[in-house]
Amino acid sequence: MDDARDHDRPDLDPALLRAARTARRVAVLTGAGMSAESGVPTFREPGEGFWSRWSPEELATPEAWEDDPQLVWSWYLWRARQVRALAPHAGHRALAAWSRGARVEVVTQNVDDLHERAGSAVLAHLHGSLFAFRCAGCSAPYPAERVPGLAPGAAAPGGEPEREHPPACPACGGPVRPGVVWFGELLPEGALDRAAEAVAAAELVVVVGTSGLVQPAASLPLIAAGRGIPVVEIDPRDTALTPHADFTVRAGAARALPLLVPGAAAASC
Repeated sequence: MDDARDHDRPDLDPALLRAARTARRVAVLTGAGMSAESGVPTFREPGEGFWSRWSPEELATPEAWEDDPQLVWSWYLWRARQVRALAPHAGHRALAAWSRGARVEVVTQNVDDLHERAGSAVLAHLHGSLFAFRCAGCSAPYPAERVPGLAPGAAAPGGEPEREHPPACPACGGPVRPGVVWFGELLPEGALDRAAEAVAAAELVVVVGTSGLVQPAASLPLIAAGRGIPVVEIDPRDTALTPHADFTVRAGAARALPLLVPGAAAASC
């Protein structure tokens, strides 16, 4: 296994660079580490201020929504507004640049919209999205533009949050809920199938910032490994995926991806 250590400028194996340069179809799986470099808190980080009274596991359940929809809605709205105050980093931009010269299919476990704002089309949000609202009753979609405070670049929320009522669905009058996957819920319809098909059809699979522990996403790189498709792991630390990776890059996404993607490093200088 090849291993590039986390120095100021990680040295990438020439064989990896050749694979990235020649691959016509690439599948990219991103996890929490990708977004953390933009400042997005990982899911299990303790909340701040008012939100420190609850753990994420307490709020991310259908039962919590049934018990107190205002509380759950307000928490997810606070998270969404945090994300909208942040910007994609160089790694997000490198993936978007890569898609202009190859078929790059992005599958993410993250619920933010940083890939999209960098210019990538996301094939599958495995855990849903903070910005894909829908009715809790009839499942009709609800436009994010109609939710206050979610314009890109809006200031991050400060001070003690106020409880906010979920909007009413125009179709049936039911409460609008966040379009994320709560504990005990199924993944979005077709998301895992699309992801598995992209991995199986790829010439190179790049896994960025994920622990390799959360199923079913953790099984996706193993599909590639079983088919002899090269797997690249980009993460500052060893993970459960490391033994299955053909190449490992011990650096964060913002530093490693511009070096891996053909032409991206020069464009970012």
